[in-house]
Amino acid sequence: METKTRGASRLRSACLGAALLHALQAMTQPMLAAQAPQAAQAEGHERIHITAGRSTVLTTDFEVTRIAVTNPAIADATVVQPREILIDGRAPGTISLIVWGSGRRTQYDLVIEPAVTNLQQKLQGLFPGEDIEVGITDEAVVLSGRVSSNQVMLRAGEIAQASSSKLKVINMLQLPGGSESQQVMLQVRFAEVNRRALKELGVSFFTGLTGAGDWTARGTTQQFPAPDFDIQNGGLAFSDFLNLFVFNNKENVGAVLKALQQKGLLQSLAEPNLIAYNGQEASFLAGGEFPVPVVSGVTNSVSILFKEFGIKLNFRPTVAGDTIRLKVRPEVSALDFANGITLEGFRIPALITRRAETDVELRDGQSFVIAGLLNNLSQEDTAAIPILSSLPIIGSLFKTKADRAERTELMVLITPRLVRPLNPDEVPALPTQLRRFLPAIDGVGQELSGDGGPVDAPR
Repeated sequence: METKTRGASRLRSACLGAALLHALQAMTQPMLAAQAPQAAQAEGHERIHITAGRSTVLTTDFEVTRIAVTNPAIADATVVQPREILIDGRAPGTISLIVWGSGRRTQYDLVIEPAVTNLQQKLQGLFPGEDIEVGITDEAVVLSGRVSSNQVMLRAGEIAQASSSKLKVINMLQLPGGSESQQVMLQVRFAEVNRRALKELGVSFFTGLTGAGDWTARGTTQQFPAPDFDIQNGGLAFSDFLNLFVFNNKENVGAVLKALQQKGLLQSLAEPNLIAYNGQEASFLAGGEFPVPVVSGVTNSVSILFKEFGIKLNFRPTVAGDTIRLKVRPEVSALDFANGITLEGFRIPALITRRAETDVELRDGQSFVIAGLLNNLSQEDTAAIPILSSLPIIGSLFKTKADRAERTELMVLITPRLVRPLNPDEVPALPTQLRRFLPAIDGVGQELSGDGGPVDAPR
């Protein structure tokens, strides 16, 4: 009897546990079903795309009580109505927006895309059909894509530089079948031609110290040196006989004559070769530096600043296919002590400078010449004795004249070439002969072969 009662009690407990488990499952299933969409939504948040510099309004299906954004510098959000959020895109990037309200929480991904700049709109309007993309960073404007011609590539770069004068422009536009070389070698020749002409004419008459007859005289315009009477020694003192001297011992009368004509021609050359990368600047200097003292007004201390002089060249190439655009700046300067200044006993020279700056467009191997940098000097000095110089025929004997003309011209010949480094199999072999490179001179000596014996010199 007791055994049956215990068995019935166990049966009722098992049935009660099963019923309780079933009830708990029934109660939790709706809650799990309600949370499943939120979990799925949390894994794949809704993305909202905004262009930088623009705004949009996000409408929710519940009243918003609180919001948060991860980086307000990229995008900011403000609740303007219980169910409306104003989102402002500020800079390119991706951040999160979290919204709370009515016991719910929703998360969004805000994708702020770069704005279509005015520059890109301008380029699309000027060059329709061209694939030009504009990217702007904090320090540069990047042009990318493919264009159809050199002209479009260069013009697009110029427009970008003019539109963004404070930013560096990186032109990465590609041309169909363009050259792969991005290095430019500049072959430069500097030529300075100096033409000089000088003419001097003058005459000075004089007598000896004892005179001619009853007369002692001297006539000169003081433009050229004339003899002086040396009373102490009883003769004449000559500082310069000029280039013609005549004296009659019988009549004690003489003359010194200056008749001189000079011509000069000087040509100095410099031939530097420079290599620069596309868009980068290269420079050349053949000359030197001279010190210039600089006084500080605050502490009265003196510092030294070195100034360059000589032959200088700066250039920056832009490669567009087989076309090379050059910005060149040649300069030739020399020290000018005549126009310098003296500071604390030190002579600081001035600079005589000739400079040019220009943009040219050439193809590989073409040349251009910069000329016309002239320095003309013309000087005429005349001295005359009044009245006597106005006499007909003999008046010219009482005049002196010096004419000087000097003309200096600087010419610069520039040839750009596209270059590329040599592959290992293209490097020419170095000479391996033991003999000397230069042939022996006839009658001077013989060259030695590898074993030390004489060999015939190459002819």
